[in-house]
Amino acid sequence: MDKKKAVAPLVCHGHSRPVVDLFYSPITPDGFFLVSASKDSTPMLRNGETGDWIGTFQGHKGAVWSCGLDKHALRAASASADFSVKLWDAVTGDELQSFEHKHIVRACAFSEDTHLLLTGGAEKYLRIFDLNRPDAPPMEVEKSPGSVRTVAWLHSDQTILSSCIDMGGVRLWDVRTGTIVRTLDTKSSVTSAEVSQDGCYITTADGSTVKFWDANHFGLVKSYDMPCVVESASLEPKYGNKFIAGGEDLWIHVFDFHTGEEVGCNKGHHGPVHCLRFSPGGESYASGSEDGTIRIWQTVPSTHNGPDPSDANGKVKNGADEISHQMEKVDIAKEAKNDGSEKTTGEKATEPN
Repeated sequence: MDKKKAVAPLVCHGHSRPVVDLFYSPITPDGFFLVSASKDSTPMLRNGETGDWIGTFQGHKGAVWSCGLDKHALRAASASADFSVKLWDAVTGDELQSFEHKHIVRACAFSEDTHLLLTGGAEKYLRIFDLNRPDAPPMEVEKSPGSVRTVAWLHSDQTILSSCIDMGGVRLWDVRTGTIVRTLDTKSSVTSAEVSQDGCYITTADGSTVKFWDANHFGLVKSYDMPCVVESASLEPKYGNKFIAGGEDLWIHVFDFHTGEEVGCNKGHHGPVHCLRFSPGGESYASGSEDGTIRIWQTVPSTHNGPDPSDANGKVKNGADEISHQMEKVDIAKEAKNDGSEKTTGEKATEPN
């Protein structure tokens, strides 16, 4: 049986350049939300269930490489090629703080308790900003061996993980000592690292391999060879029985977690898939691509009968209309900005995608 079955996703337009990162909030009283990072310099917030556009965060002057929401979906963060990480009010769209760096910032992540913001990038430093004292100097952990590509928190904010653009492996850092306590070995550079919702697994994508690691003891649990070079992978959060992977071949592959058997394959993008994430309940997953679109794929029958989420004037449903109302007048940027491959504040960037 041909597994490449046509499945019609919700198509979310709005970005004018490649979408390079996606992040779902946990489920909140107003539903759950999806924030996207793009090389067009404008992170976007959407209703996570319907894909309806809520608003655009404007203020960056370079490509945005990473984005995140705190667990209450009240604040957003974005890391950019303009040498800054910005903290946003996710209700009003206002910029709350800009944390300046000395080089391109590729990754950012809120701590579980929402009080800290972790950043990393081409400076090869991991920094932890105290959001209760945003003007205070950040804590800097031991210098990373390479340019930082991904970061994440685990163990109730006691451990952080990072991967590098220019070398393999995932490094685990003890926040208290600021030192590397373990390295998870991979042959290729890790382009995606995700901590599972239950905190049990770390999912990594490197080259044409997806690996699953025990997040507590750090042993390798499973390793699967992929049909192509993949950039991102995500584990289904509710049952943990399947995972998705996507990359160079434009397809989104669905696999059985226990056997590695491919059980589905969806195509819709017109460029390589750069990022994939399951929604917090596992009922859908989102993909971002070189083609500038976000696509939301249902894993269970959809009950959404509202407007097309590709309409950038759509309003959020299920209790989030207030957020949409306060941000609906924010304009979507029309012009592409510096993505880090051009000169920024006098320094030429050389970071790959």
